[in-house]
Amino acid sequence: MKHLLTLCISFLLSQNFINAQIPIGRTVMEYQIERGGKQLTMNGGGTRSMLFIELYSAGLYLQEKSSDPIAISYEDATMSIRIKITSNLVSRKTMINAIKDGFEKATNGQTNDLMDRIELMNKYYAKEFKKDDILELVYEKDKGTICMLNEKELGVIKGQDFKFALYKIWLGEDPASKSLKKGMLAI
Repeated sequence: MKHLLTLCISFLLSQNFINAQIPIGRTVMEYQIERGGKQLTMNGGGTRSMLFIELYSAGLYLQEKSSDPIAISYEDATMSIRIKITSNLVSRKTMINAIKDGFEKATNGQTNDLMDRIELMNKYYAKEFKKDDILELVYEKDKGTICMLNEKELGVIKGQDFKFALYKIWLGEDPASKSLKKGMLAI
């Protein structure tokens, strides 16, 4: 009986851990998510701010923890960047412009091969954003980058080259935010 009780308590604790949330900035994000049949764990997270105003919180979810931004960007494995909008100042237009600028920086201005797919991403995110929306950029091996909004799949963008450039927006040499990059890499 004592063994059964210990087993039940262990099961309940593990379920709470699986459903655990991590505080990031002014919000909380899931510690683990499942995407493409793979269990992903938050590698790290942080916030993007402007003039002391938190714009969004973001988390990087990987199958195995890593602090190597280039290896993560190149890796052909299921992973995700989740962005939770925490300010009404973030509109669709400002986010799309920031991502477009991010692609320019991430590729040193070499976006010609990506332009059609960047425009496709802009079409997927056609609706206006609001506070508490969750944008998710899930990469699945052999499928591509899945664009999601509030747990709903909007479409897929093919190509590991696209994923590499997209993830470098947050993890590259000239990231959107150096402190957010450090947080996502847990360094």
